Amino acid sequence: MIKNVKGLLFDLDGVLVTTEQNHFKSWKSIADELSIHFDEQSNEQLKGVSRADSLRKILSLGSVELSDSEFNRLLILKNERYLISIKELNDENILPGVISLLHSAKTYNIKTGVGSSSKNARFILGKLNLIDFFDVIVDGNDVEFPKPHPEVFLKGASQLGLDPTEIMVFEDAQSGVQAATEGGFFTVGVGNKHLAGITDLFFETLETFRLEDYA
Repeated sequence: MIKNVKGLLFDLDGVLVTTEQNHFKSWKSIADELSIHFDEQSNEQLKGVSRADSLRKILSLGSVELSDSEFNRLLILKNERYLISIKELNDENILPGVISLLHSAKTYNIKTGVGSSSKNARFILGKLNLIDFFDVIVDGNDVEFPKPHPEVFLKGASQLGLDPTEIMVFEDAQSGVQAATEGGFFTVGVGNKHLAGITDLFFETLETFRLEDYA
């Protein structure tokens, strides 16, 4: 059990905010155009995965091969549809317990950061009015290797000036937990019941997490 935690790193989607349906509908529209069956269960494979790797997984479902130019066109198209779908995103979409936890971190002088595979992390955090809560933000634009590689969290730790053993990582995706575990971080699973057996701690919602137990 970790004590005297000095830093918190958060995944974005599914931990701070949920845009899962926005991603799903955007990807499904792409899959439908390719005549690939894509449902909610298939979408589970994409959680915490980069945009390019997500498209590769969808293509593999239908054994479809694309030229590089068509592959890149679909990546851009998916992102355009996703951004349109989240135009109305605001601080009312922040998941339960997040604001309270971020305020607690300030109270205990614990540093905070975001480690996300999304290349839209800063845009989304801006719409949620959350940017000022975080000391660092590392997203898909800042790393060479996406999750499950630990680079995104290791960069976050480095920018916070902390060792991974001093940091809690909050994740809702198996790829993110794998990344944090390989990086040597203490892992906290949120929401996704499939993480209950593979993270150091698990909470259905951040409303039930008490930072004072670990500070």
